[in-house]
Amino acid sequence: MTERELTHLTNETVELLQTMIRNRCVNDGTAESGQEVRNADALTGFLEGAGLEVQRFEPTPDRVSVVSRIAGRDTDAPSLCLMGHTDVVPVNPSGWSRDPFGGELVAGEVWGRGAVDMLNITSSMAVAFRHLAASGFRPSGDLIFFGVADEEAGSAHGAQWFADNEPDAIRADYALTENGGLHGGSPERPVIGINIGEKGVAWRRLRVRGRPGHGSMPFRSDNALLTAAAVIQRLGDYAPPPRFTELWTERVEALPVDPETKAAMRDPDLLDQLLAEMPNVGTAAYLHACTHTTFSANLIDGGHMKANVIPDAVEIQVDIRTLPGEDEAAVAHHLELALGDLADRVEVEILMNDQASISRTDNPLWESLQRAVNRPFPSARISPQMTVGFTDARVYRQLGAVAYGAGLFSPELDSGDFSRRFHGNDERIDVESLRLTTQLWLDVAADLLA
Repeated sequence: MTERELTHLTNETVELLQTMIRNRCVNDGTAESGQEVRNADALTGFLEGAGLEVQRFEPTPDRVSVVSRIAGRDTDAPSLCLMGHTDVVPVNPSGWSRDPFGGELVAGEVWGRGAVDMLNITSSMAVAFRHLAASGFRPSGDLIFFGVADEEAGSAHGAQWFADNEPDAIRADYALTENGGLHGGSPERPVIGINIGEKGVAWRRLRVRGRPGHGSMPFRSDNALLTAAAVIQRLGDYAPPPRFTELWTERVEALPVDPETKAAMRDPDLLDQLLAEMPNVGTAAYLHACTHTTFSANLIDGGHMKANVIPDAVEIQVDIRTLPGEDEAAVAHHLELALGDLADRVEVEILMNDQASISRTDNPLWESLQRAVNRPFPSARISPQMTVGFTDARVYRQLGAVAYGAGLFSPELDSGDFSRRFHGNDERIDVESLRLTTQLWLDVAADLLA
């Protein structure tokens, strides 16, 4: 491919990303939110422009996902799915420097909610997929594009629905999705991270009950809100010890730090203090999440009470992320330790309970990724890592596929700064990273499905 052709494809990725940001497919977790039909329409029109057939699935009104396929020439050859979600998380515009749904291109960066998570990947995948189809690419096995709804709220209206109801529509031997491709290591030993696994997600609703009464007489009352506040504080204070997986050693080796720091990061007695003193807060938060089961109380609901009514029930939604090997019983044990004598005051409801998952690296996809990365970065080694969030890769692993979080970003992109853009203010992505990632999908597909 010539530089001119790649520039054209990069421009297409920028324009499609801007369109998807402006479509405001905000998923707040309710069935009626998301409205991914808008991005589904954009992707359908874009792909059909190259003569591709697009299947549309709508398990819930306006929660539309799209699937397109370039048929392989050998039914026994391995298949590859490029999977990107089309929804984004809510945003508070007051914290932003620019319109979070403006999709502005400023100083070589595209701004907007979803620019990092993960419309950048989804748009680059669609551009690469369309280009391959338009250029007459005939893969050995099927190449699938999957633009999926509802990743941000647990996949019930998206990938999990497909797994439960239409698995053959998306089934593949290999799947690529969010989010890898950041640079690390040293100049002598550069590495680029590829996410081969992810922590488990164990969302819980905690319900605290009390006794209703008049707000003018709080003495000796049983105010559920006060108890809930104590519960939230204990969850915030809870500090389980670090636990290291095989991927942690790999992650530490990829960090551009001195040998003494690396040794401390491999010592469970020293790690927490080191992270507490780390200047880059984003990097510290990520490394902490890699090594700890985490608890984040993010929502509280007291029902439809008034300022002068002592509430009799308060609900707290907690985002719990588990390490490999931890199951439902382990989560319950963590909660008991965290809450102490308040545990008996709390009713626990399971909202989501997916355990950590991981894919192997001894396969042709890993080798294709290594070759594709080495085209622009000849000396870089891809490094297996674990993402601390959940992605739809876990659903593909449930279906028996090898699934990775990939991508290829600019070496100038700071990993700590990048991590703070996920679900944060001033989310944006540079055009160079869009160019590199678009090229990555083209190279991987051509190599794996030759």
